[in-house]
Amino acid sequence: MSVNDPVADMLTRIRNAQRGRLAETAMPFSKMKQAIAETLQEAGYIEKSSVTELEHNKKELKVVLKYKDKGKTPVIEGITRVSKPSCRIYCGSEEIPHVLGGLGIAILSTSKGIMTDRNARKQKVGGEVLCYVW
Repeated sequence: MSVNDPVADMLTRIRNAQRGRLAETAMPFSKMKQAIAETLQEAGYIEKSSVTELEHNKKELKVVLKYKDKGKTPVIEGITRVSKPSCRIYCGSEEIPHVLGGLGIAILSTSKGIMTDRNARKQKVGGEVLCYVW
């Protein structure tokens, strides 16, 4: 099955797995998805991510989800795709959005790689706003 928007597919898999209270979810591997997962891990929204080799030279990205209150409440309350293939959203370093007044994060694709809105402001770089997480 071909996917037109792999990042939106990744975010939907994470959202659905947390609604189903699953411990982990798996998805096809790409470097962009791996970078987004690492950014979510650094921000404390997921436990960890790992890459596993499958047959026929294919890889799979596994994301271990994080819960609070003994596995009852997901850490990620909301996750939304912002920039889509049909409508890309770009911002400069001065216009980077604050998610929920700073309680959430925006993940950006910049010239220096995938990073959170806070890191992009520190490094004074703008880029494409991929998603909001809170």
